Amino acid sequence: MKALVTGGTSGLGLAMASALATSGATVVLTGRSGERASEVAAGLPGATGIGLDVRDEASVEKAVDEAWQRLGGVDLLVNNAGIGMRTVNPRFMTDPQGFWEVPADGFRAVIETNLTGYFLMAKAVTKRMLAAGGHGRIVNISMNHTTMRLPGFVPYGPSRAGSEALSRIMAADLRDTDIRVNLLLPGGGTHTGMIPSGAVPEGHTLLESSVMGPPIVWLASDDAADVHDERIVAAEFDSWLRDRNSGR
Repeated sequence: MKALVTGGTSGLGLAMASALATSGATVVLTGRSGERASEVAAGLPGATGIGLDVRDEASVEKAVDEAWQRLGGVDLLVNNAGIGMRTVNPRFMTDPQGFWEVPADGFRAVIETNLTGYFLMAKAVTKRMLAAGGHGRIVNISMNHTTMRLPGFVPYGPSRAGSEALSRIMAADLRDTDIRVNLLLPGGGTHTGMIPSGAVPEGHTLLESSVMGPPIVWLASDDAADVHDERIVAAEFDSWLRDRNSGR
């Protein structure tokens, strides 16, 4: 399995890149800083790091070309690169802003990264997959539906709602091909730095990033060859897989 993981230098992206590399996949991970991506990749078996700005189409095309050449093709794209609410309101958990208070530049930055970035990456990779015979897998990382509707979560909530709709339409557009598209989400807040330290609501426990490992490795496996247009919650993956295997 040849995998390209965006936003792979930390958090969920690093957890997934590490799980894939450890399972035997050949991985290219990306980050805004090519130097940082290379440093992180050096700590994973057989992985390579390259610089990428998912907001910029030229950067996307260049990075996908480089990854394609290094890997000899891409079997799996993990669309993960994103930015959170802290970029527009560092106190979003304790002092949420109304949408009318959000700076337009901050809104655009989040949408361009979390939504346009997914589109540009999927577009670039899918074109190459189709030209190479029409096989491959795309996993778009999402979040809980409740987070998409929380007060004070503009623009993060809309950006992820948009990326989920994008994923569903991608799956519909590719239904008659052998390119599989699925959604994967942690199932709760995670220890990634997006939620400020000390701002976790009482009674809530953050998930470890490693929760994403088992489902992404499974989605890259032969067992998932026909899995398409599914929305998989990592924290519930074991029960989801048991239900699937039992035919429920």
